[in-house]
Amino acid sequence: MVQKNTKPPPSATSEAVAPKRRGRPRAYQPEVALGKALDLFRKDGFAATSLDDLSAATGMNRPSLYGAFGDKRELYIKSYQRYRADARAAMIDIFKDELPIRKRLERIFAVALDIYLSGDSGPRGCFTVMTAASEAVSDPDIRAMVLEGFAELDKSFAACFRLARDKGELPPSADPQALAQIASATIHTIAIRARARVPRKQLEAIVKGAIDVMVGPAPG
Repeated sequence: MVQKNTKPPPSATSEAVAPKRRGRPRAYQPEVALGKALDLFRKDGFAATSLDDLSAATGMNRPSLYGAFGDKRELYIKSYQRYRADARAAMIDIFKDELPIRKRLERIFAVALDIYLSGDSGPRGCFTVMTAASEAVSDPDIRAMVLEGFAELDKSFAACFRLARDKGELPPSADPQALAQIASATIHTIAIRARARVPRKQLEAIVKGAIDVMVGPAPG
């Protein structure tokens, strides 16, 4: 006697088996990878950062790096754009708030120091001052970005000083553009000194002296 097969045919099963998806999922998050590249470029600069370094930092092999970001120069430019966007986001509310000029400057410089003194392996300073300015010598696209950043910072400071003059916090003879350039120069010098590991207290003393020059000594 032949035993019948009691297993139902595939068409009679109550649930169809879903087909497996083909293809390899993306193994990285572009914004995270870009942040890793930014940290590396900011720490070591363009020339000293190799593709192997970038691959190790981002967890992406070279073909994936090229596919996502282009060549090393393109990745550097994207990293610099990301740095500027992050710095702008950290500062924009302070520049917009109508605080007394001394208080506003103190907050701007405090946030700048937070940025420049950050870093797992030590203070990283400012991307613009520490690495982009060097690349600007030979790369016209990076030079244009650096000059645009300088102009943007000057313009933001000038608006603060102009408002303070209009409110009577500064004398009518105060020159907002000249004061803005002094404020920007202070930003740049604390960035360089922060990278050289000058202690924060010393940097804060420089800031205080610069603010006293720009708006006069604090009352009391």
